[in-house]
Amino acid sequence: MRARPSGVIAFSLAATFLLAGCSFSSSPDAADQAPAGDPKDPASWVLPLQAFMPTEQEYGQLSQAKKILVGDCMKGFGFSWVPAPDLPRVGPKTLTDWRYGIHDMALSKERGYKPDAKEQEAYDAAVEKGAVDGTTADGPDARALDGRIKEVDGKKVPEGGCVGAANKEINADALQARAALDLANAAFVKSKQDPEVVKAFSGWSECMKRSGYDYEQPLDASDDPRFGVPEVSSEEIATATADITCRQKTEVAWIWFQAESALQKRVIEDHAEELSAERRSIETSVRKASKIVTGK
Repeated sequence: MRARPSGVIAFSLAATFLLAGCSFSSSPDAADQAPAGDPKDPASWVLPLQAFMPTEQEYGQLSQAKKILVGDCMKGFGFSWVPAPDLPRVGPKTLTDWRYGIHDMALSKERGYKPDAKEQEAYDAAVEKGAVDGTTADGPDARALDGRIKEVDGKKVPEGGCVGAANKEINADALQARAALDLANAAFVKSKQDPEVVKAFSGWSECMKRSGYDYEQPLDASDDPRFGVPEVSSEEIATATADITCRQKTEVAWIWFQAESALQKRVIEDHAEELSAERRSIETSVRKASKIVTGK
């Protein structure tokens, strides 16, 4: 997979509990109190609903606890299990970094719409090497891991295997923050209809036309199929740098972020009870994970 800015909604949480490089507010109160960040640096922006999502530290705690639980479970069946190494980070540094498109002119002059070359190379090398655990593809260890086998040497394998048992023990579902994610994704889509955002899109589009590019909305440029290949062309670089120039002139990303933030604040008011309950479930899971990690 090659990371690149795109129109795909940026809020998604990895099932393995890892979203490297992202940091969020950790208290629902931050939905109203968190600063917007530097208007010139989208990576520093914080959306209100992020207060109801797991933090990077919470993901890390849950991931560590899960590895311990799975390892202990596998050991109980006589298997020595080594977890898969985490893939290197590539692309956006926070949830808002590329949410509204690219913004790093220096990077785009070298890479167009693609991430840093060294990051991509490290990621590709890790994938090529195989970011997998030490189990054999279809051996008894792998089947005990995911629950495809009912017992090992007469010992019953838990439903869903050792992974399923670990997920149940730490309530992995809580980390999905489904209500917050669904609301955030809906707000992202709806924000494009905000009058100020529509006006900013139009200004950006007109600016791009003056440079010879015909795109209706900012993310249309990065989604251009011509730029979906590994190689970085001179055409991609020219388009990306013109894109950023027009973004800077129209402040389209900042306007878009402000509109989405306003929408999110309203949905938080409408779904306060559901979101707060979801956040409490996350905190309960993290406390349980902390006890597993520390042994206390």
